[in-house]
Amino acid sequence: MLLPDHCFTSFNKSIAGDDLPEKFTFPFYYQPHPLCLLAAKELQNYLQSQTEWQHNFGLTGEMEAAIGKMFGVLLVENKAGELGYLSAFSGKLAEKNLLPKFVPPVYDLLADDSFFIEGQVKINQINKQIEALESNPNKGELEQYLVNEVNESSIEIKEQREKIIAGRKNRKLQRAHASDTLNEVDFVKITEKLAEESIKEKLQLRDLNRYWQTRIEGVENKIELFTSEILHLKNQRKELSSALQNKIFQQYQFLNIRGELKNLSQIFLGSAFGVPPAGAGECALPKLLQYAFEHQMQPLAMAEFWWGASPKSEIRKHLNFYPSCLGKCQPILAHMLDGVEMDENALLINSAQDKSIEIIYEDEVMLVINKPAELLSVPGKEIVDSVYQRIRQSYPKATGALIVHRLDMATSGIMLLALTKEANKKLQKQFIKRTVKKRYVALLEGCLKEESGIINLPLRGDLDDRPRQLVCYEQGKSAQTEWQVIGRENNRTKVYFYPVTGRTHQLRVHSAHVNGLNMPIVGDDLYGDKSNRLYLHAESIEFNHPITGELMRITKEAEF
Repeated sequence: MLLPDHCFTSFNKSIAGDDLPEKFTFPFYYQPHPLCLLAAKELQNYLQSQTEWQHNFGLTGEMEAAIGKMFGVLLVENKAGELGYLSAFSGKLAEKNLLPKFVPPVYDLLADDSFFIEGQVKINQINKQIEALESNPNKGELEQYLVNEVNESSIEIKEQREKIIAGRKNRKLQRAHASDTLNEVDFVKITEKLAEESIKEKLQLRDLNRYWQTRIEGVENKIELFTSEILHLKNQRKELSSALQNKIFQQYQFLNIRGELKNLSQIFLGSAFGVPPAGAGECALPKLLQYAFEHQMQPLAMAEFWWGASPKSEIRKHLNFYPSCLGKCQPILAHMLDGVEMDENALLINSAQDKSIEIIYEDEVMLVINKPAELLSVPGKEIVDSVYQRIRQSYPKATGALIVHRLDMATSGIMLLALTKEANKKLQKQFIKRTVKKRYVALLEGCLKEESGIINLPLRGDLDDRPRQLVCYEQGKSAQTEWQVIGRENNRTKVYFYPVTGRTHQLRVHSAHVNGLNMPIVGDDLYGDKSNRLYLHAESIEFNHPITGELMRITKEAEF
């Protein structure tokens, strides 16, 4: 008789007759299977009703210290042939790794006997020593005294140099006067006297420099007693942290369906990172698969959803489903899902294969085209078909770089292309100087109350999950977007976007981010929900012709 598995959950309703997945979900681009939607709904009901633990998700208006969380469900068949699901959360929940209903972490850093806690205690002790040395009042007094000494030395040395300059001018006048009034013998005597005065002043400057150098070095040596000890402790901390991290990497060992084990160091050895990034192995899906393989369960499908308030940098919407992250999870899942038959990678399907490029304007030096949605601007790693590739084939004699600016693959609309080097150079110059005026039209999920405004949110790439972008005030590049409402219908808002800058995914992030419009563009599969397309279109452009200088205004209305 099998013992009950407290992590395995049977469905609350009968699922007889429901079609099972034919293949496992491709975790980086998917539509949740209906049974995963049912499992996710049951888990969400549990999150709303449970009282065993407390965590501030930011759903009750208490935004101070609110932390939303990614949850995952894994549809499985257990050893008894029963169909059900496993649940997991990413990272910690309610400051714990172990909670009822959820699968455990691959390795529990918070366990009482964990070497991690002992290592953290040692590192924290060093941190306290460093903090004590850095805040020592004697060190602060010495540093201030050093500043005073340097300032005073600069003043005295400057005064001595000014004295030398004034003396030099005075002696020059005396020599000139002596040359005109004295005989040769007396002139020699006066010049020798003036030379002695010059040497004396220079020696005084030398001695003054030596005097202050000795005083300053004395203070610096006293400060060095503090800084050398701080540096020693920091190096010691670095060595301990590195050793602790490597030991952690060894403990995180991941199974696959064949029963093969690999630790984090082995998994990330050949990756772009080389070493595991922070938090690797703590996401929901690796936890779920690990538990399934350990308990001889057959994984059938997965889904991950966000619960709670959105982070300040990322875009995460409450209840929305999201793919697994690429940076942290892709290398791990490549090992864990090796041997599991999966759905086709939809990211490798060329959805624009049967779509054509419309030529709106053409002359001998340039083109203006209407790019269809889902067609790349330039060749990608997997899909070569693109605006560049098609235009290069159609215009083999073109000497220009063709691509002057880009549109996201999912975005449709107007693009400028240069057929000559001169046209490319002059058009690019206009983009660099931001004299090109562009207008986009978009359909947003929700009803905007305001009529117009400007969004100013700096952006940078998400290193853990490319091509997503993050809002980052520390390292992000400035990004501004002006917007204006066109109309509202069926709880959706149609807007014009006037991008002041041209950052990657700028309009998509500025639309969806909680500090932007907080309404994703309809069909945005990165920052919102999938649809038949991304409802974003580059509708008009205004620029000067690269050769004639003529002001050109070109418009192509969106087909939505």
